Order: sequence, then C-alpha cells, then structure tokens
Amino acid sequence: MIRTHTAGSLREEHAGQQVTLAGWVARRRDHGGVVFIDLRDASGSAQVVFREEDHAHDLRAEYCVQVVGQVRTRPEGNENPELPTGAIEVVADRVEVLSESAPLPFPIEGNVGVSEEARLKYRYLDIRRQQVAAAMRTRSKATYLANEVMHELGFVYVETPTLTRSTPEGARDFLVPVRLQPGNWYALPQSPQLFKQLLQVAGLERYYQLAKCYRDEDLRADRQPEFTQIDVEMSFVDQEDVIAVGEQLIGRIWKETLGYELPSPLPRMTYADAMARYGSDKPDLRFGQELVEMTGYFAGTTFRVFQADYVGAVVMPGGGSQTRKELDGWQEWARSRGAKGLAYVLVQDDGMLGGPVAKNLSEAELSGLAAKVGAAPGDAIFFAAGARNAARDLLGAARLEIGRRCGLIDESLWSFLWVVDAPMFEEDGEGGWTAVHHPFTGPKPEWADNFQDHPGEALAYAYDMVCNGMEIGGGSIRIHRAEMQQRVFDVLGISKEEAESKFGFLLEAFKYGPPPHGGIAYGWDRICMLLSGGDSIRDVIAFPKTASGFDPLTGAPTPITTVQRKEAGVDATPKE
Repeated sequence: MIRTHTAGSLREEHAGQQVTLAGWVARRRDHGGVVFIDLRDASGSAQVVFREEDHAHDLRAEYCVQVVGQVRTRPEGNENPELPTGAIEVVADRVEVLSESAPLPFPIEGNVGVSEEARLKYRYLDIRRQQVAAAMRTRSKATYLANEVMHELGFVYVETPTLTRSTPEGARDFLVPVRLQPGNWYALPQSPQLFKQLLQVAGLERYYQLAKCYRDEDLRADRQPEFTQIDVEMSFVDQEDVIAVGEQLIGRIWKETLGYELPSPLPRMTYADAMARYGSDKPDLRFGQELVEMTGYFAGTTFRVFQADYVGAVVMPGGGSQTRKELDGWQEWARSRGAKGLAYVLVQDDGMLGGPVAKNLSEAELSGLAAKVGAAPGDAIFFAAGARNAARDLLGAARLEIGRRCGLIDESLWSFLWVVDAPMFEEDGEGGWTAVHHPFTGPKPEWADNFQDHPGEALAYAYDMVCNGMEIGGGSIRIHRAEMQQRVFDVLGISKEEAESKFGFLLEAFKYGPPPHGGIAYGWDRICMLLSGGDSIRDVIAFPKTASGFDPLTGAPTPITTVQRKEAGVDATPKE
C-alpha cells in the first residue's frame, strides 16, 4: 500500500496511530539535528519530524517521498492554528524517496512573483501551488453542480460535433484540412448554435452540454482561442422561462460554492438604459458615477468640440487635484482606445471651474455645469463628444477606470442583473446592417411584423446575464418560422442562394415542424474565474495559452513538415 492516509486528513484523533503518507516535500527546516518537513499532497499538508541522520540530508524541495511514522500531538506552544493539521505532526520511522526533483524553475511554496510565461511553461508545477490547485477544484465542484442542476430540471446532455462545416458566426473559424478529400476543410465550431437548434427540431426539447468552442479572432488579454461554455436550448418557451432556468443554475452554483444567495428575481435593465447610464451593455453596478448626457445643455454652445450629435460627462471624485502629468496621462489613455482625447474641466476648491475646456465655455454654461453633472469642489469632470455610440463607449470605459483608480468598486459585493431588449441590428459601416447577436435571434413580439421596416429601432428577444461588469451569459428566443427568417436575411442582405449555402442544413430542418425555442450560453471559464477570485480566465484553465495564442508548455502552434502538408492536402484545389 502506497499510503494509509492523506496528509491533509490527519487530526488530533489520529494521535498514536501508525500511518503511511506519500506526497511532495514542500518545506524543510533544520533545527539542530532535528529536521521538519512539510509533506504536501492533494488533500493538504502535514508536518513530519525526524532526525537528520534518518536520510533527511537527501531530501530536497519537491522530492516525491513516502513516509512511515506515528502521529502525535504537537508540543504545547508549537501548534499552528492556521492549518487544519496544525495540532499534530508525524514522527517518521522511515522515509523512502519515490522520485527526485531537479532544481525548480520557480518556488512552489509562498507568493514569490513568477512570470506568467514561466508559470505556463511549467504549468504542471504551477498547479502544485495551493491557489492554482484550489481554482481547479472550484471549477470541478461548479461543474458537478451545473450537471446536477440541469439533470434536476430535466435537461438531456448531448455532445455535438467539433468537426463541422464553416458557418458565419461573428469570428473566423479554425480550419482543419481533410486528408481523404484534398482541398476540403472542416471547421471547429465557434459555438454549437446550429446543432442545438437542430436538437429542438429533433424533439429533445431540453438540451445542454459543456461545449468546447473555438474562435480564430484577434486575441485580447482575457481571451483564449478555445474556451468552454454551458450551452442550453429549450422548446416551447419564452424569455421568462429561459431566464428562470439561468437564475436557478447560477443561483445554485454561487450558493453551494461561495455560500452567496442570489436575489430572486435578479434585477433587469434595458440595453438602452445601460448604454445611457453606464456607457456599457454590461454595467458594473458596484459603484455609482453614472454618465450624464449633456447634449441638450450644450445645444447652443460656441465651443466647436461640443457641437456634436452627443455630449456626455462623468465625474471623477477628487480628480481636480491631479497633476498636469496625470491629466496628460488620461489623454494617452483615451488615444490608446482610438479616441482623439478626453476633454475635462476641473472644479477648484472654491467652486470655480478650470482647465483648457473651461476657457471655451460661456459664463452661463460654466455657472450650472457642476450642478448639472453632480460634481463637488475638488472633482474633475470628463467629457466625450461625437457619435453617440463611440462617445458613450469612451465614457463607459472612463467610468470603470475612475472606479479602479479611486477605489470606488466594492470588491466584496456581487452585482448580478439581466440586460434585455438589445437592438436586433446595427449598421455595418458600409450602408447595410449586421445582426447584433446572430441571424437566428428573433424580434421582440411587438416587432415581429415590422422589424424589416425599422431595422435601426427593432429590438431583439434577447437577454444577457451580467456579473460585476462582465457578461457571463447570453441568449435569445430564436426564429422558427421560415417567413420571418427570410425577412431577417433580407435586412442583412443575405440572398436565398447565400443562405442556402451557409445554413442550408438548418433551413432544410426547419421545413419539418420546428417548435418555438430559445436558449442561453454561459461562459464557463469566466464563471469559474469569478468563483475562484481569479484575475484571468487563464487562472481556471488547466493548460491555457498566452494572450497571443502561444502555448509555452508544448510550443504550439508549430510548423508542419512538407510531407505533412502534402498528405493533409493543404494546397490541393477542391474538385468542382
């Protein structure tokens, strides 16, 4: 028997028992002929004590060892109340080195700063660290809970293909050459969207899966080329039914993982309200500093910058005391986001307004400005002017930056809400329209008959769940009527021939009595990151890639040989 007990399970009631432990040497401390070892395994750690001559001099950090010894209570005054095993220690009779460890690339124990590239290159060592292993276990627990909840709600778990055809879903597909059909390619799915709708046509009615998704998009700091989502689809439902399932799922996970009870029902906010007040469709409600529209206030202004379709403001508490260098830094920050800059007015301690913008405003505009935006002496007022969407986006980002810099965000809070009634369409920049969600998202019932006549105003039958300023899930009620689907395609400029080419297998299925259906997908990596208190989804993925899509552990992606290229048919021309 390799071991009789796990190290983290030992307690005072085990005192006097002979035990066999196995694990890794976490720490070693020499005290005048007596050596103390912290032996770590997946359950925790226990202190082992033995005399130096008993092979202790052979032991180094991360050696894998087996220890046979007797459990005893620690001498009075030597207890460690911060450890579950802090009341006991194991007096070693025998220790056997099961395998040795080379010198470590970074310390496993402690909070020593380690570069992310090193952590990912040696991820198998990184996972030995307590906080990383804890995140993996939190993800595991949440996964069990999710499956349990969906089973209780009568959902059927179905795995959909990961080799499929390329369909437009908003990002580039990862493509896979097909050796047996040179010149033809599979695509890895960006989501199971089309398959889960087919399962509703198939009559399963309640489907879900933990699905791997792949998107070949320009990566950002907290994106991965492959990610996991909980995918859900239901027949004969409306928005309220899907939202109820979503709240049950997330509520159970948060309650049993963190002991937090979600308010029920969760608050809701329209997309239009979220954009107007917070400049974001995923507002963080853990602090205030709402945007204030100033378009009407500056309607007659002579200041050319504010002669715009939209003018808005956000207040930075205490920002009036910033140095010129700090204020210039805000301009660099705005330019890094593609804006020309961030106009500002400083409210002096005596209530007077200063800064470059103030010199261009009339007395009447200056006199009521602070009161209009809710600024107090010592504050700074930031402005954005221009196209409504772009200006709001800049102010929304500024609001979040203000919250971080000023410590306004209460990190102890959980802020959940649903954002509903998003637009169906948005301008594509070329005189046409594109779907805000996807082409199969249905219109709100009141827009069902005439959305094609007012594409810029029509609202989607869609909903997003937001937590602490992050979208963790989103879905919609789908289109199931061929006539309505064709009207959506017409708005998007998709011809019948093109629709048949891209979505033919789904449209064919929809000829055979498709039920009304809808669903939602939750970003599982992001949910697990929130549950474990991480800063990035990479914290809860066993073997993640860097922000550039590189895998330091395996060196992927790598070139392929000429032989592989020829065999896979990468350069073959498909047959007509």
